[in-house]
Amino acid sequence: MNVEGKNAVMEALKSNATIDIIMVEKGQNHPIIAIAREKGVKLQFLDKAVMDRNSVTKRHQGFIAKTSEFEYCDVSDILDYAKEKNQEAFVVVLDGVEDPHNLGSIIRVCECAGVHGIVIPKHRSASVNETVVKVSAGAAEHVKIARVTNINSAIEELQQNGVWVYAADMNGEDIYKTDLKGKIALVIGGEGSGVKKLTKQLCDKTIALPIFGQVNSLNASVACGIVVYEALRQRLN
Repeated sequence: MNVEGKNAVMEALKSNATIDIIMVEKGQNHPIIAIAREKGVKLQFLDKAVMDRNSVTKRHQGFIAKTSEFEYCDVSDILDYAKEKNQEAFVVVLDGVEDPHNLGSIIRVCECAGVHGIVIPKHRSASVNETVVKVSAGAAEHVKIARVTNINSAIEELQQNGVWVYAADMNGEDIYKTDLKGKIALVIGGEGSGVKKLTKQLCDKTIALPIFGQVNSLNASVACGIVVYEALRQRLN
């Protein structure tokens, strides 16, 4: 898999991901080069035209790292990680987010907010690819992501481990009047259909962001960012 762009490649180096080679556009002078040499990672200096041909995103910024495929984890690994940090589990579940740009943005905001892990479905969902890694600005290297066959089964596993699951939906309770402390999972729906009906029924509660404009919905990554940071605000108080 390609990891492209200065931030993404730098984070891959910091995370000790398995990097086979880093392709560098000739004329670049960036700390990535020194760090790669220090870690013994092979560097290949290439003309811009060659870099462009090798780029998947077409936004490589002069750096492309060739890495092994993204390694997903299990839901239990996310819960164990929270325990290791001696923190209440803070999880985001994505119910059918298909746009890789949205997934990348969600990974980035979750990493910044200290979310312990993200759960995505195997089908009808974006997977972690070159575009997602690039948009996440390298955050994908630092966030545990579980890819599951059935989202509802994953939610049940979370609930069995004492996690309170909230579905974000326009018909829910005002998020600013909802207690989001403790072990929680926030379910964010896909770009078009939102959280599926059966999934919503399985959740412990439905929460909503107040909408005052003429448009009655938000982009999935924007909605996720607002919901996650409201939960973080409460957890810090």
